[in-house]
Amino acid sequence: MNICLLGATGRTGQHIMKFVLQDMHHLTVLVREREKLQQEHEKLRVLEGNVLHAEDIIAAAAGADVVISTLGTDGEKVLSESMPHIIQAMNQHHISRIVTVGTAGILQARSAPAVYRFQSSESRRKSTVAAEDHLKAYEQLRDSGLNWTVVCPTHLIDGEATYEYRTEKDMLPDRGTKINVGDTAHFTYNQLFTEEFEQHRVGIAY
Repeated sequence: MNICLLGATGRTGQHIMKFVLQDMHHLTVLVREREKLQQEHEKLRVLEGNVLHAEDIIAAAAGADVVISTLGTDGEKVLSESMPHIIQAMNQHHISRIVTVGTAGILQARSAPAVYRFQSSESRRKSTVAAEDHLKAYEQLRDSGLNWTVVCPTHLIDGEATYEYRTEKDMLPDRGTKINVGDTAHFTYNQLFTEEFEQHRVGIAY
């Protein structure tokens, strides 16, 4: 499989890269600075660029069968401003499948299913800026016509994969309070090989 990964230098992206290369898939990553990626592999192709530039994403997606994005917001609307470029690149290259990592804030609230968690009492964050950017990117993806899955981890901690976690469509598993980057990466990567959560957000937690 040929995989395009956006966000490879982030915490979750680095773990996804390990899973992809362990299985000897071809991997193309788009990074802003090559020196931040301390990785060499015969199946790895590294391109320098910016996800806010459509031509860079188009170049990275060339030849890919699927796209994985673990991009974060950085408080600068990176997600919602890059998503149209990702959709454009996928359409241009006739790629239908994309798996992204979002936030539990854009899942439906268990206590009030008509609203998102970040809009409810379930959210502990005072600022909604990041969640709003995640939401806009999710809505763009939902309306894109692509075959998408958005993995929505709750409080994200460091750690290697334990391979033991709970998931739930469109909601956070009951009483879920945290999940580590290794398990988030493991679940995200494995969405490339299952149809179970296609066209869904998925909450993940311990």
